[in-house]
Amino acid sequence: MVVLLHGFPEFWYGWREQIPALAAAGCRVVVPDQRGFNLSDKPRWVWEYRMEELVDDVRVLIEQCGRSSATVVGHDLGGVVAWFLALWQPSVVERLVILNAPHPLAFSQLLPARPSQMVYSWYIALFQLPYLPEAVSRLTGWRILRQALLASSRSDAFSRSDLDEYREAWERDGAFQGMLNWYRALVRHAPPIPEDPRVKAPTRVIWGERDDFLVKELARESIRFCDRAELIMLPNATHWLQHEEPHVVNDAILGLLEESLALDRT
Repeated sequence: MVVLLHGFPEFWYGWREQIPALAAAGCRVVVPDQRGFNLSDKPRWVWEYRMEELVDDVRVLIEQCGRSSATVVGHDLGGVVAWFLALWQPSVVERLVILNAPHPLAFSQLLPARPSQMVYSWYIALFQLPYLPEAVSRLTGWRILRQALLASSRSDAFSRSDLDEYREAWERDGAFQGMLNWYRALVRHAPPIPEDPRVKAPTRVIWGERDDFLVKELARESIRFCDRAELIMLPNATHWLQHEEPHVVNDAILGLLEESLALDRT
């Protein structure tokens, strides 16, 4: 069983290139819209988007699928949820695959020493404003979000039809507020990092080096907090690597599954 966790501002559709490849390889693929996104429930209050709630959503999802654990793959904010799930509930995560999302302790330690990362993260401060980001985004026909995706990705990442799919998800009643509440909760209800910040599950971090939101040093810092980890750097990919390099990402996910299964058999 493989659970794919999308980030901002995507929804399950962000894994469209991975779903058929993993299913064809025999995986049971579970691809939720996370809390607040697209078709999922959209709680009103910021505290309802605390990391504790988001992590528990994934744990319960795995449980409701009849399993006690799964391979968890996360990108962007979905990767942050995956990191915390592996830290807080290690028995639930058999294997961990992270796409351009830093280990929480790596991020907090590197941020003061890298002013460039503080500049990259300017939008998080903007999202703390109440109501204004939602109103401006909707009044401009989601042009800002669409342009942000296009400007921060390769030309082959998002088609016009892809952007139409995203726009439909953003326009759902309460969706964009729910999406922004993830960032608001991260600031107002900062999740605690456990005393032992090391990830025990076999981990593979895949990182697009041309990321406009995260400095690439975070990739190497992140694997320092893993007992068994491999880092795959993609020099020509951006933050949206699963769209731009789908075959590489698919092979990396399946490769970790095959290696772990081979070790289990021995």
